[in-house]
Amino acid sequence: MYDYSNEPRRVIFMIDNKSFYASVEAVQRGLNPLKAILVVMSETANTNGGLVLASSPRAKKIFGINNVTRRRDLPNDSRLIIVPPRMNLYIKYNLAINKIFQQFAAEEDIHPYSIDESLIDMNESWKLFGNSPYEVARKIQLQIKSELGLYVTVGIGDNPLLAKLALDLEAKYAHSLLGEWHYENLPDKLWPITDLTSVWSIGGRTASKLNKIGIASMYDLAHYNPYQLKDMMGVMGSQLFAFSWGIDRALIRQKYQVADKSYGNSQVLPRDYVNKQEIEIILREIAEQVGARIRAHHLAATVVSLHVGFSLAAVKQYSRTGFGRSTKITATNNNQILAQTIIQLFEQTWQGESVRNLAVSCSQLVPDSQIQLELFDTHKTLLKQHSLDQTIDQIRRKYGFKSIVKLSSLVPGATAISRDGLVGGHAGGNAYE
Repeated sequence: MYDYSNEPRRVIFMIDNKSFYASVEAVQRGLNPLKAILVVMSETANTNGGLVLASSPRAKKIFGINNVTRRRDLPNDSRLIIVPPRMNLYIKYNLAINKIFQQFAAEEDIHPYSIDESLIDMNESWKLFGNSPYEVARKIQLQIKSELGLYVTVGIGDNPLLAKLALDLEAKYAHSLLGEWHYENLPDKLWPITDLTSVWSIGGRTASKLNKIGIASMYDLAHYNPYQLKDMMGVMGSQLFAFSWGIDRALIRQKYQVADKSYGNSQVLPRDYVNKQEIEIILREIAEQVGARIRAHHLAATVVSLHVGFSLAAVKQYSRTGFGRSTKITATNNNQILAQTIIQLFEQTWQGESVRNLAVSCSQLVPDSQIQLELFDTHKTLLKQHSLDQTIDQIRRKYGFKSIVKLSSLVPGATAISRDGLVGGHAGGNAYE
């Protein structure tokens, strides 16, 4: 057995809001989230008629609906409630849930993992609220149910990894919606698992690679030669070996710092685009959106990047999924320069393939005070453009994006206006409806 005496033993909670979007919609309709038969259906143009974003536990159990089910595959059943997404409402509930967490732990000990999952280091505070971590987790569950009507699942572990495993592999199937894992539990709870893909961080390809070298269970992984694993799979092999023994030395208070922050926007287009002019209109719109973001942080970009994803038809025809290009530029946050640079990258590489995904990002950012003026810019064009960009930003912040738009955003193929108000690519809705 591994000697855990030098490994951290803290009290970590991993909390998941069960079927979050669907549960919020059920509560809004006065329904029990665990009994309602409900799905949240995105109906944006790029989902080809609708895609399920979330389904309630009962909808999953009765009809087998999951989060990739298409509208056309939904059963024609009067019991099934279909509702559009309201992302702003879900954000409002998420903020309310995190305020409850702050009643049990310091803010620096809370890490939102996603909109519906959070990690909390309860090591320094749990004794203030109960006789055991399990009892405190139950109190958090009951308070969220009382105040917001939502059910949450809690995994408790000696470190973030064990808390996540306790959540996914035990709590989600327990009547109490609680699970607790410690290092000593791994031989009984983790190692017997043979469906490797059911374990967090192990996808289908990784499981297939492990199966090919004779690893058919988590026990096999924990007892494989770690040096051979590293030789065959690189750093991932070492990580998987440590994973099988429950090793995770991360501390929630030590937030990960991104070495080189970047800002970007991406779009899944509503249809396959083959017209060069239409594609460039969207590229210009995205570049200007990214420009507005970096200006809001008083930054300028010295590297701009473009990623173009091909449509399914183009992938089959050309046997490649798309392309990505980057280039260095003189520090700028000027809309016109950013858009022109991105369009040049596109024109240099695109060969007429049909396009379905576009992404633009700006990186290697510097304070915008470092922006250089052109020596021969006698008419102060750059200064005028900078002033214009900032004025437009101010108008849009106050009155909304559609208060001032370019004529090009009104032509066929443009998407900026239709996407206004979307949150994460989906309808924001009214958080106070």
